[in-house]
Formats: sequence, C-alpha cells, structure tokens
Amino acid sequence: MKKLINAPDAVVADALRGVQAAHGDRVRVTFDPYCVVRADAPVQGKVGLISGGGSGHEPMHGGFVGPGMLDAACPGEVFTSPTPDQMLEATKAVNGGAGVIHIVKNYTGDVMNFEMAAEMGKGDDIEVETILTNDDVAVEDSLYTAGRRGVGVTVLVEKICGGAAEDRRSLQEVAELGRRVNAQGRSMGMALTPCITPASGEPSFELGDDEVEIGIGSTGSRVAFGRRSARPPRSRNA
Repeated sequence: MKKLINAPDAVVADALRGVQAAHGDRVRVTFDPYCVVRADAPVQGKVGLISGGGSGHEPMHGGFVGPGMLDAACPGEVFTSPTPDQMLEATKAVNGGAGVIHIVKNYTGDVMNFEMAAEMGKGDDIEVETILTNDDVAVEDSLYTAGRRGVGVTVLVEKICGGAAEDRRSLQEVAELGRRVNAQGRSMGMALTPCITPASGEPSFELGDDEVEIGIGSTGSRVAFGRRSARPPRSRNA
C-alpha cells in the first residue's frame, strides 16, 4: 500500500490536522498534548470513555470519538504508547461528574501509562475505572505484552460501553459490561504484507509473496498457501 507523507516526524500532527479540518464540528483536537475530544465534552452526568494507543492503525481510536462511542482518544506516535499527560488531559476533558473509564489494550507501555494517568486523575478527585482488553489468542507474553494482546475486541468494548454510557448507566455498570464483553471476545491476527513505519521507510520484516503470517508477533507462524513455512517467525510485535 502506498501513502503520502510530508515528513516522517510530522505524520501524527498532519493526521490530526486532517481530522480537525474534516470534522471540526464534531471533535476538538489539541496538539500539546495530542488529544481528540468530542465537541460537546464534558457531558454532565454521563460516564466519560477514553482510549488511546500508538498511531498507525487508524481509525483506531480517533475515528471512534463521538456520541455512542468514545468521548476522547489519545494518539501516540507511530507504534508508540501515548503519554500519561495525554491521558490525564483527556480524562479531565471528558469528566462530567459521573466518572471516567479508561479502555486500555494490553500492551506494556499502554498499561503502565494509563495506570499513571488513572492515579493522577484520582488525585484530582476524578473517579476512574479501567477496562483491559486482551482478546488475541495467538500472542501471549510477546516483546510488548504480558499476557495476550488487546486488539479487535477493543472496538466492540468501545461501542457497547459507549451506548451504555450514553444511556446514563453508572460507572460501575459500564465498566463491568466492558469487562464481560472482553472476557467473551477472541481474535487472531494475520499479516498479508509487512508494515513500513514512516521513520524507517523499510519493511519491519520479510514475508514472501506466497506467504501469510498467522499470529502476528514473536509467536507467529508463517504459512505458504496451506503449508507451514520452515522459516522462524519474526521477533518483533506490530
């Protein structure tokens, strides 16, 4: 897949400017720190939902900000966790008095930074609950996770919890609902081609034209049109 990039170090900022230009009536975009917030936030009496993660997987999560889904999203740099100050600013921005839920994918950096933001939010008298997603059955204890990765079920959690929050369900009810959705969700990643990060400009791993990789990450397997490849899986988690 080809893409247009003005400069590798400006990819995230440029993407956010595009969101601001296209959807300024629906979301507010801040650049210091990076944050996408629904235009009418905070909604008084409603549980606020925020999530975030490394950029490069759009529209996850900034494209899911709005009524019935997320109240805010924190985009990190490409394949890099957002910072605690981003998450704290988002938490404050969506706090309508009913508490805030952090929806966190199970990557070590995301978990650590969201935990720090939750503690800082509680220090500002904001009640914070966390939903950790870990649905990927193919990758466990990789370079970037302790346990299973959180991937596809995250969208379902955001949508179902977003609807419950819009219906003014309580903080504990919404959090428990999200945990139930995660507990019943399973996924398995597949790569048809390697990714190319803007900073490197090179494929992050090699994959033959007749191969796919099932189980993206350090425990993945190469399959070539129905036969398992003798080549070992790559060691990097994308």
